[in-house]
Amino acid sequence: MGERSRLRRSISAWANSTDQHARDMRTTYTTPGLDCIADAPTRARVRLKGTLRTVTLRPRGGVPALEAELYDGSGVLTVIWLGRRQITGIGPGVSLLVEGRIGEQDAQRVIYNPRYELMP
Repeated sequence: MGERSRLRRSISAWANSTDQHARDMRTTYTTPGLDCIADAPTRARVRLKGTLRTVTLRPRGGVPALEAELYDGSGVLTVIWLGRRQITGIGPGVSLLVEGRIGEQDAQRVIYNPRYELMP
């Protein structure tokens, strides 16, 4: 019984720290003039700020495409730069401000070729 209690406490502490991290990110990235990913409307021009969780090279239709997963604590959005194999400064853990129009592809929200700014 004691082993299960310890395991539950460990899992609960981990889950609470993950929730706290998401709350901290929402606080950091939610500022006037910016949209949050969860509330950003599809097919509308948006300004989003978040951290890149993953960056991968994934060809699309024979064209190189750099894909990144942007996370702001409220949700995730895929950012795709067509025709690019790499972009200096773009990598996992980087904070980024992007501007573009949200679309959908394969039930996934995406922004193609956004304007972007690396954040400190």
